[in-house]
Amino acid sequence: MSESQAAAPGKDARNPQADGTEAPALPTSAEQLLARLNDLGIVSRTVDHAAVFTVDEAKNLRGELPGGHIKNLFLRNKKEEMWLVVVEEDKRVDLKTLGEQLGAGKLSFGSADRLMTYLGVLPGAVTPFSIINDKENKVRVVLDEDLLTRDPVNCHPLVNTKTTALSPADLLRFLEAEGHKPQLMRFA
Repeated sequence: MSESQAAAPGKDARNPQADGTEAPALPTSAEQLLARLNDLGIVSRTVDHAAVFTVDEAKNLRGELPGGHIKNLFLRNKKEEMWLVVVEEDKRVDLKTLGEQLGAGKLSFGSADRLMTYLGVLPGAVTPFSIINDKENKVRVVLDEDLLTRDPVNCHPLVNTKTTALSPADLLRFLEAEGHKPQLMRFA
């Protein structure tokens, strides 16, 4: 992995797809996201790496990247309500129990098309930072309480070829600045 350098202004962020083909341009680039963090006074560190699509791939690639590592679940119910659930990478999430806890009924994973429409990212790059693209507040954020004890928290900056580390307090500050105060929950 290498430290990320700022890209030229207006540079289009591309994200490889699982099949290796180049994906379409994203509504917000990683560089634009990092500029937003900077504008908010949020200190972060970003590293470049090969594309990862699963938690296992990320574990094998990251080496000694300190802090908390996450997995992100983009979920929906039959009423078309949506949630972004952010938990520590090794935690299991029972969708039936979670649906009951949220009062959402039966939950299922959102499609790739829905993911791009509402969060502006591709599968493999789901991240709490993707909430920057949900200008209409259609997606509710649920955050694992235990992440607040991990410093830093590591997240993809809208693409799965980079990882950005920031403090848990700054992650909360970013989400709130984007109009998405998270619901904190404890996951086993």
